[in-house]
Amino acid sequence: MYFPLFYDPTIIIIIPAFLLAIYAQYKVKGTFNKYNKIYSNSGLTGAEAARKLLSKQGITDVAVQQIEGRLADHYDPQKKVLNLSREVYGNNSLAAIGVAAHEAGHAIQDARDYRPLKIRASLVPAANIGSSMGLPLALFGFFIRADFMIMLGLVLFLGAFLFHLVTLPVEFNASNRAINLLSKNKYLTGKELQGAKKVLRSAAFTYVAATLVALANLLRILMLFGMGRDD
Repeated sequence: MYFPLFYDPTIIIIIPAFLLAIYAQYKVKGTFNKYNKIYSNSGLTGAEAARKLLSKQGITDVAVQQIEGRLADHYDPQKKVLNLSREVYGNNSLAAIGVAAHEAGHAIQDARDYRPLKIRASLVPAANIGSSMGLPLALFGFFIRADFMIMLGLVLFLGAFLFHLVTLPVEFNASNRAINLLSKNKYLTGKELQGAKKVLRSAAFTYVAATLVALANLLRILMLFGMGRDD
């Protein structure tokens, strides 16, 4: 089958996943904003909650610091630093405590040698290369009718897809740890805990959406390879 140059017949596959990803981002921001206006009875800030949770788990080598950027919170396993955005670090809202506890959950995973976290870290180089080069290489190979180039793009992008796939249990596990520890230590109780859960669930939805986008792109490359062989 002939397709005009620069026309990608598989583009329609990505549209539903792309729209879902946009909705997921909208949802997480809306949920965070809602529960960022509801303050906890404990009075703990995100930074204080994170430090207390780490201390109770016997983790003393992880620093907690403030960074710029909205919803840019993350744990750096190489530097042993838990980076919290301004809205989370010094805020005692349900959203701030939930997010901070989630990131503390990643630090606890690291301290406990949680295998999926280690696997995800090992996939970072392959994911970076695959996400930036895999699909463009496959598309270019399709346009010039070079099956080997499409296959190379597929192999490269597979690394990015595996990264997204492994990210799911890592994020879900960190959120479960966070909620369990917040409840066990009574930093949040009752409706407060439910609010934090909603924030973390909406955040988890963004990772599910990102994985579906990666899956859709993987299917696109497979279709390009199949159409290339049919030609």
